[in-house]
Amino acid sequence: MKSPIYLNALKAFEASARYQSFAAAADELNVTPAAVGQLVKTLEEWLETPLFHRVNSGKTRLVVTETAQTALPLIQNGFDKLAQGLDILKDNSINGALTVAVSPAFAAKWLLPRLHNFQDICAQTNVNLNTNLKPVEFSFHQIDVGIRFGVGNWKGLSSEKLMDEEVYPVCSPTFLANHTRLNEVDKLLNEVLIHDLSMDTQTAFPSWTSWLKKAGITSPLITKSIRINNSAAVLQSAIDGQGVALARSVMAKDDLAAGRLVRLFPNIHFESPLAYYVVYRPECAMLPRINAFRDWLFKEVEKA
Repeated sequence: MKSPIYLNALKAFEASARYQSFAAAADELNVTPAAVGQLVKTLEEWLETPLFHRVNSGKTRLVVTETAQTALPLIQNGFDKLAQGLDILKDNSINGALTVAVSPAFAAKWLLPRLHNFQDICAQTNVNLNTNLKPVEFSFHQIDVGIRFGVGNWKGLSSEKLMDEEVYPVCSPTFLANHTRLNEVDKLLNEVLIHDLSMDTQTAFPSWTSWLKKAGITSPLITKSIRINNSAAVLQSAIDGQGVALARSVMAKDDLAAGRLVRLFPNIHFESPLAYYVVYRPECAMLPRINAFRDWLFKEVEKA
């Protein structure tokens, strides 16, 4: 079998196996169902073994044979590798689009206010932001580089620590002026405490309970509270005077500098065991656009 036919036949088989239908595979491949069926038949003849059982139950459905089912993940992985190789050949320049995956809160509070600096030095690179509350799969979503918060270990990705983080209480200047008793830590228990639930699945993520324990308060945390699963919204709630938030230093930096927030008890330091990491697929580590963006990120952190 000639290689173009071989590749086309494999694509036809893979799509048909996913959809269990020649018609659905044909829609994806932009050919006719008859063409897909013929390609699969050609592959079966070359292999001298069937790849599908045809099941008729009012509508023909394809059922992958046991042998074909075993081979299917390897073929799909092969197509993924081919796509990555083509991306590398296509993207071996600083020009074009760079897709960056970050959380919505990190984008709003840290990346977007600084992104114009990158665009000034790399005007020929168009940045596409993929903002998602949950980590995305880089290959499937065609992500070039990301910034993640955690312990630095994500399957299939290389990671480099970008910056550490501290947590501390913050409130608005107006809130502080109206609550002058906030000069002792235990007085926090009389206030509305704003909780950040954005990393609630991470057991190491600092909480109000752990911060208060660090500050010497071990009594049960019984107080009015607001609980939010977005770090940017946590800070906005504090800016609006809704209560006292346990802020993440990276997120709160610009709001503190602008006077929108005030840090309480600056003598108490609580370093988070989690940190920010630049992440990317190992095979894409040397792509110029990724290198340019990664280098720019570290220079922005050094400015602080």
